[in-house]
Amino acid sequence: MSDKQSHNDIIVRLKNNEIKAFDDIYHKYCNRLYGFVLKLIKQESDAEEIVQEVFVKIWASRQKIDENASFESFLFTIAYNNTISLLRKRVNEKKYLDYLQNLQIEIKSDTIIDDLHFKDLDNQYRELINQLTPRQKEIYLLSRENGLTYKEIAEKLDISSNTVEIHISKAIQFIKSRIGKAMLVNVLFIDLFIS
Repeated sequence: MSDKQSHNDIIVRLKNNEIKAFDDIYHKYCNRLYGFVLKLIKQESDAEEIVQEVFVKIWASRQKIDENASFESFLFTIAYNNTISLLRKRVNEKKYLDYLQNLQIEIKSDTIIDDLHFKDLDNQYRELINQLTPRQKEIYLLSRENGLTYKEIAEKLDISSNTVEIHISKAIQFIKSRIGKAMLVNVLFIDLFIS
């Protein structure tokens, strides 16, 4: 039996789901494929991963393999394409990491200004809370800063949930009436996410 007949026989057996044929192909090509990929990618762990992916693809697409075509070319083409895909992915990851690093630098430079702006807004917000009636202030802070529900506040203060809702509603109306529209968004942000 010639090499070509032997090779065709292995492919036919592979297409018939024979694990032994797959093992024969793996042992015949694994080292050569690894050397080929390693020359391209220069990273042992990546080369091993790509070789494994190639053999997974071979097994998954075994029914589509043409036993009359060059199996070796088919195998090395898959390895080459997988290597190029990984290299492209790495380039894109590097670009993304560079972008994130640049963004982080921009954010750090803006942070000092943002911190000062935030502190100013927070001070104005706190002054408005201090202008509430003592009961409104107490209920409002229990809700916004302690995160208590209306029911929990009602139980804690021995009042009805409806009374809690009225006090919070009046507190919010008071705060809204004292600030401009532009500042309202910032104060609501502080109220919702920071406090």
